[in-house]
Amino acid sequence: MPVAVFAVSGHGFGHASRQTEIIRALHERRPDVEIDVRTSAPRWFFERALDFPFSFETVELDTGVVQIDSLEVDVRTSITRAAAFHRALDERVDAEARALTARGANLVVGDVPPLACAAAARAGIPSMVVGNFTWDWIYAGYPETAALAPDLVRTLRDAYSRATAACRLPLHGGFGAFETIVDVPLVARRSTRKPGEVRRQLDLPPDAALALFAFGRYGIGTVDWSEVARIRRCRVVFTSGPHPGGGPDGHSFATFDERTLAAQDIAFEDLVAAVDVVVTKPGYGIIAECAVNDTAMLYTSRGRFPEYEVLVAGLPALTRAAFIGHDDLFTGRWGGHLDRLLAQPRPRPPAADGAQVVADALAALLSR
Repeated sequence: MPVAVFAVSGHGFGHASRQTEIIRALHERRPDVEIDVRTSAPRWFFERALDFPFSFETVELDTGVVQIDSLEVDVRTSITRAAAFHRALDERVDAEARALTARGANLVVGDVPPLACAAAARAGIPSMVVGNFTWDWIYAGYPETAALAPDLVRTLRDAYSRATAACRLPLHGGFGAFETIVDVPLVARRSTRKPGEVRRQLDLPPDAALALFAFGRYGIGTVDWSEVARIRRCRVVFTSGPHPGGGPDGHSFATFDERTLAAQDIAFEDLVAAVDVVVTKPGYGIIAECAVNDTAMLYTSRGRFPEYEVLVAGLPALTRAAFIGHDDLFTGRWGGHLDRLLAQPRPRPPAADGAQVVADALAALLSR
């Protein structure tokens, strides 16, 4: 049986969330293909999304960026960690190529570790990069890189250049290393549940405005929830158990443990579709899920991350969106921002069949 290896960055959940959609689409087309996932993202994330057997191994394939929290990047540590990791790239490529050969891999899908491309080439198998940015572009966006790690960007670009091709998602940056690039539509998790049904199941009010507070796995600082509670027309929803700092309680807030949601067959995208607005930082995954589930997005600055400007520039064409500064976010002055955001006209729904398009390209590579 052919084997497709998915090499996924563990930085945040955006890389993993879109790859689960692509894996499912590939499985629908080619159920004979065995799926191997290699990533530092948590195993449970894939287990909740995939209802068929797959192999999984926890392995660090890149270092991403070091987050102090969801809104602040430790730039110097990010660069020095990446430089240290890739200084031994040739040895890592050898080890990863041996692992691919031992598994009998026929294809590597990278989102977006450069190591995966170089290892696939050394093992003599094709590789497809799928993403909206490349790490060489991210690190090149920091002036500190030239002084702290002058060879880093060139090393990453050289590794990327070994890929067979790249599927480039919307909201993109980088990709200068690839000879063959295919632009594809959004890949996003779309809810299959009716919003009203999800609200009833979670005992959420059917008519009140709901705001999902979603800042990923790194969290943020303390918000003045007493001020947020003054917005009587809006109820705030949280996931992942108690919120950092003890979490707000009272009539204006509702917190759902992710394991409890999973037990009720409610996925994160179902919650996104059931609320009116997501309060978050810009990231490919949450933007795409807001767009395909017709949910507005109130976003704040995410610090020194080169992807930010590209994401914000593309937002208006995808979903209703508005900016809230850190001062208003943390002091709880959300009311006026939410009112203006929810009054915006809805943009035309974007094309969102990217998972199917990528799966077709992967199936074609496997059929060579």
